[in-house]
Parts: sequence; structure tokens; C-alpha cells
Amino acid sequence: MASTNAEKQQYSEVEVEGELEVSPDVLIKHPLENTWTLWFFKIDPTKTWEDCQMLVASFNTIEDFWAVYNHIDPPSLLKNGRDYSLFKQHIKPMWEDENNCNGGRWLLNVSRQQRTADLDNYWLEVLMLMIGETLEEYSKNICGAVVSVRNKGDKIGVWTEDAKDDISNIAIFIVIFLIAGILDPWKFPIPGK
Repeated sequence: MASTNAEKQQYSEVEVEGELEVSPDVLIKHPLENTWTLWFFKIDPTKTWEDCQMLVASFNTIEDFWAVYNHIDPPSLLKNGRDYSLFKQHIKPMWEDENNCNGGRWLLNVSRQQRTADLDNYWLEVLMLMIGETLEEYSKNICGAVVSVRNKGDKIGVWTEDAKDDISNIAIFIVIFLIAGILDPWKFPIPGK
């Protein structure tokens, strides 16, 4: 369906008396429930593990997420031994952080053969579900996620705040790995079988 000139002007730039004005609708950003911080890990034998973690950027809108995401290499292009981590602001991607020390993680192993075909899509899907608060009341239990590129195979981990909160942790697993299509529910082992 073609847009009329009036509709186009409503959502775009308008020239008024020689000055360019932008419709407020174009300037509105879409806030996220939380502020998120992207970290990059690069091993350096001369530094402590914690010092190898580099804060890349923090964001709290979907537009700022895309601005960051579109200016970094995808995980499949990272060299072996490198990680990206995306955690809620003020939570470091380390087990010693007070928000992580009683938590757990769901871990997805991705074979080297899947790196070019699947790793980037899986990582993006996890990020979108996580920052979009898709899990509603269970989202508060998510601390962050890590993608690790390794010689033997890559990993995506979703870190949770409370390892004993079974209902929340199972909901996180179901939404992030099964509903997102990362794991085939028909190939998932049934406990007790």
C-alpha cells in the first residue's frame, strides 16, 4: 500500500521556513527494562582473568543495542579464546560477582562445524529474548549471557541468579533454548526415559 505525502511527512523530516524539523515520532527511543553492559574477553597471560575483561558499552534502549551490536564482529569471527558477555548493568561476567555466586547457567555447546552457520543466530536470539524481557517475571533471575569461542567447540551460556529457583530456571531454559528454536524439542531427552 502506497503512503501519501501527508503520511510520509508525519514520520519524517519536514522543512519549515528554511529549517529542517524532525517529527518527534522519529526521535523516540524504545527503552529496555534494564540497562545492559557488553563485555569482551581476550586472554592475556600477563594480566589477571578479571583484567582481561573489557567493558565495551552499556545501553538501555533497543536502538542503542542495535548501534552497539552492528559495530562489533559477530561471534563466528572472534578468534579462539575470546568471549562476548552481555550482563545487566553492575553485574560482572564472573562467578565471584555477588549476583552470580548463588546462581547457575544453562549451557549450549555449539560444534565448530556449526560456527559459521548457527553460532551468530543462536547468540542474537538469546540476546533478543534476554533484553526484551520475554520471560516476564522470570527475567529478573537472568544475570546475563556469554558466548565463548574455543578450538574444541563454542558455548553459549545463560547465567541465572538463583540456582535453587527451579521454576524460574526451567522457564528460562524452555523459552531461550526450546521456543527460540535453538534446540529441537523432539530431540530433547525426557527425564526418566
